[in-house]
Amino acid sequence: MTQVVTEVKQMQDLMKVCKRQGKRIGFVPTMGALHDGHLTMMRRSVENNDVTVASVFVNPLQFGPNEDFDAYPRQLEQDVAAVEKIGVDYVFHPSVTEMYPDELGVHLTVGRLAEVLEGAQRPGHFDGVVTVVNKLFNIVQPDFAYFGKKDAQQLAIVEKMVADFNHAVKIIGVDIVREVDGLAKSSRNVYLTDAERQEAVHLYQSLLLAQKRYEAGERQSDALVSVIREHLVAHTSGRIEEVAVYSYPELEPCETIDGRVFISLAVKFSKARLIDNIIIE
Repeated sequence: MTQVVTEVKQMQDLMKVCKRQGKRIGFVPTMGALHDGHLTMMRRSVENNDVTVASVFVNPLQFGPNEDFDAYPRQLEQDVAAVEKIGVDYVFHPSVTEMYPDELGVHLTVGRLAEVLEGAQRPGHFDGVVTVVNKLFNIVQPDFAYFGKKDAQQLAIVEKMVADFNHAVKIIGVDIVREVDGLAKSSRNVYLTDAERQEAVHLYQSLLLAQKRYEAGERQSDALVSVIREHLVAHTSGRIEEVAVYSYPELEPCETIDGRVFISLAVKFSKARLIDNIIIE
């Protein structure tokens, strides 16, 4: 049976016992409202580790002043029922005051990797991400931590943070889990109207068109961006906020594609901002 833990010290004490017993710990950090993308990462962890911990914590530090912190879906009972079915051992569900009992006196700041893409659109977002991930790693002390490739910029930043701060954890990137029609699974998909949900499939379709153009020999980033934008304008009512091509995981702009690249987009619908990407090499 999955145990829900709400206190930092209790979580640390439980993990110390696991460590003393020589158990390998897998960890999946989430903000809840779990979908099959989250559950896929948890299944991987359950298969490959002795103990699996999932956190459910809506982190206020990574939300901007006009973002959806208060409206972000919270459904703990459903989440616990879902992870129990796949064998997750612990759900760490602290309150905001438990995680941040005092105003932070030391702040982490992400450098160049956060100056593009989502980081440029949402200043301070990734500072909040690395702050909470650092805290969670120190509390859970995992051997392996699982992150989705849908947030590929976040994955690159977390990997760099682990290297820079010598965390004793191996980061596992897990492929994007999609609906049957190709839409990337996301907790924010529930905000889409029926019409927007039909349009949203074209985010992935536009990326596949760019990939086909690349496979046909196109190596100019601008040409691939144009293919994506034209498709999105023709098939969605959302506002295109970003279409970009960067080297990966360095996230350096590249006019001509040479090596591994990350093609990313963001589209704002009426109540949901959706992101998607593909990595080409």
